[in-house]
Amino acid sequence: MRRSHAEDGSSWENPDLSSFLEALSAWIDDADGWYGNTGRELPPGGDWTFFARALQAATVYE
Repeated sequence: MRRSHAEDGSSWENPDLSSFLEALSAWIDDADGWYGNTGRELPPGGDWTFFARALQAATVYE
């Protein structure tokens, strides 16, 4: 992600730290909807896959 941001961070929906962290928080709050819409089960305590999805989502989540 660091390399992606360095190469083309301006194409991210949330290119600066403040907006990225806000989007990360919002996606985590709404994650149950994403998991439900994709037919997956929300991990009860989270896991590394959940965290990776959240980080990736924060690059595009509004």
